[in-house]
Amino acid sequence: MKRYIDKFIRYLQIERESSVHTIRNYTIDLLVFAEFLKDKKIEEVDYLTLRKFLAYLRSINLSKSSIARKLSALRSFFKFLAREGYIKTNPISGLSTPKKEKKLPVFMEEEEVAKLLEAPGDDLTGARDSAVLEALYSSGMRVSELTGINVDNVDFVAEAVKLYGKGKKERLIPIGKKAIGAIRRYRNKLPDKFSSKEALFLNKRGGRLSDLSVRRIVNKYIQTVTKKENISPHTLRHSFATHLLNRGADLRAVQELLGHANLSTTQIYTHITTERLKEVYDKAHPRA
Repeated sequence: MKRYIDKFIRYLQIERESSVHTIRNYTIDLLVFAEFLKDKKIEEVDYLTLRKFLAYLRSINLSKSSIARKLSALRSFFKFLAREGYIKTNPISGLSTPKKEKKLPVFMEEEEVAKLLEAPGDDLTGARDSAVLEALYSSGMRVSELTGINVDNVDFVAEAVKLYGKGKKERLIPIGKKAIGAIRRYRNKLPDKFSSKEALFLNKRGGRLSDLSVRRIVNKYIQTVTKKENISPHTLRHSFATHLLNRGADLRAVQELLGHANLSTTQIYTHITTERLKEVYDKAHPRA
């Protein structure tokens, strides 16, 4: 089993050019399946084996979304094995994926975001953190997209930034005057020894800021402005989309800005705005 997983991961890296995040998750999911199989050979895996694996995942109380992700990894894995001739038939082709629970994304109010953006100080670290927060909220970019930005990806005149999203898809999006100003202030404060670095956002040693570091930055300030739970850097992305729609932005335009492949992914935010309208109606209408 291990050698087939290695072949599949090399395929993802070389031919599919999948993201580090995707490769890491697929590796974890496939190793869980390998452990479940124990000494069973990959050629012996059939529909019944996969049903038992699905029952096992449910027995350990995994969420539907986690189960769906593991099955997605297995679908890609067995499709690869069948195409390359390592197995004669694809055992997972008839297995249906459990429907995910539709959870409304957590977002912050505009006032909360304003306080968050004002929280960092004026020193170098504060200037960097301010630029990070402004960039995340003003563009709705993912954390992985933010950490991948190079200095030459930013058009300071057009106030736009080139991003590389999921599947290494490239898109150019507006980033706004506030974020551009924050990035300028941060870059102007950098010591000369760091000013020529390729990456836009740097850690204290001059290396590229990591996903984990960005999460720590957001968590550091978020605790001072809101008591909401489950707030993360992705919450700023949710807030970006929600605030745009609340102010009348076109759904397809928001889809483009977020880099969603399907409009259905973006439509989750319309549920949030509908809930907001219901709240306003219930509070304000005398016959509600």
